[in-house]
Amino acid sequence: MAASFIPPSAQREPRWRTATIARWQVPTQLKPWLHGRGSLTTELLGASAGVFRVEVLSQTLANIYPSERQLLGLKNGQRALVREVILFGCDQPWVFARSVLPLSTLTGRLRALRRLDNRPLGHHLFSYANMRRSPIELALIGRRERYLPAAYRTENTPLWGRRSVFHLDNKPLLVSEVFLNSFCPNGQPIA
Repeated sequence: MAASFIPPSAQREPRWRTATIARWQVPTQLKPWLHGRGSLTTELLGASAGVFRVEVLSQTLANIYPSERQLLGLKNGQRALVREVILFGCDQPWVFARSVLPLSTLTGRLRALRRLDNRPLGHHLFSYANMRRSPIELALIGRRERYLPAAYRTENTPLWGRRSVFHLDNKPLLVSEVFLNSFCPNGQPIA
């Protein structure tokens, strides 16, 4: 799937808010997915009865959004490895995931994160005994933000997303996940 690249500085960034202070009316069925602190990959595997796969849309060194730089402690203009994937459950696109990995994080044993291919990042994150995770932030992501690839943007309905910073070996990386309209865990559509 080809996407026209628009640098983050020219895009409108989603308005991320700490989950504890966000005042949005989150659909009841989506709350456990947005607030869950465990591995989303593990949860999606269960909700799809194991019919799960990862499709890599892109993985490249890129400029990142200002809030991503701030969360990761990067300087203006400092690039990072950005990996964008679609997580499929039951052969449907369920989640768009964007991972931002500073180059300083991709050293030592974390160098293996450069070559995930179609393997889910979540399996790696939760396998580290010393993994720490920041509080989850939420966003309602509409069409105008251009955060999602064009094929997954919706005309009228904003999509719910979450993000948090993971620390592995005291090195940060940021993971954002946006639940797509076709997200239907355990055969139940999310309203």
